[in-house]
Amino acid sequence: MSILSTVRPVVVVAALLVCSFHASTARADSTTVLGGPREGGRRFYLGSSVFMLANLVPDDHPPWFFQLNGGYRLTPKDTLSIEAMTWRYYHPLGIPYGSSMGAAEEAYPGHIREYGAGVAYQRFLWMGLYTSLSAVPFLRQYFDTDGRKIQNGFQLFMTLRVGYHVRLFDRAFLEPSVAFTAWPISTNVPAAFAAQDRKWPSYFLAEPGFHFGFEL
Repeated sequence: MSILSTVRPVVVVAALLVCSFHASTARADSTTVLGGPREGGRRFYLGSSVFMLANLVPDDHPPWFFQLNGGYRLTPKDTLSIEAMTWRYYHPLGIPYGSSMGAAEEAYPGHIREYGAGVAYQRFLWMGLYTSLSAVPFLRQYFDTDGRKIQNGFQLFMTLRVGYHVRLFDRAFLEPSVAFTAWPISTNVPAAFAAQDRKWPSYFLAEPGFHFGFEL
């Protein structure tokens, strides 16, 4: 089974549990705030994604996913950030929820490793509710089933996200979210990998997200 087929629902459950715990804590702790960033608060922050916990899940094909975000609050409602990330995967990203996700017959004849850094713009709409748009260009490396690199390629990965910013104590925050992801550009794809990709759309609906960060 693909690690992605287990991590997506795990992230959703983790977000719901944390938000439930947070809501009960907020009633007794005045330093815990459900709204967005404070007026006049610190402008710089560093963050990442809870998805990195997938690296700890026992699996024959761990994703080795790592992410680092660095952001700057332009205004109390507008944020610009840099997102750097890397991961690997063994199935087309466009496989929707269902029996085909993680199925052996849908696997690539090898795997893909990606390295990328891009830009994200975040806009707060009401209290902690926000939407964001990001674009990350990835260097893709294609490997066969023996782990030998076949060739390099390029992919542009786009994400439209809706989420909620939960501030914890003085500097920390959580951002559970749901996203629509798409990859309109993929170049130099090996024929066998492209054949698997053509079975599925070049987008994914309702991708769970769970970011966290610390103001500097």
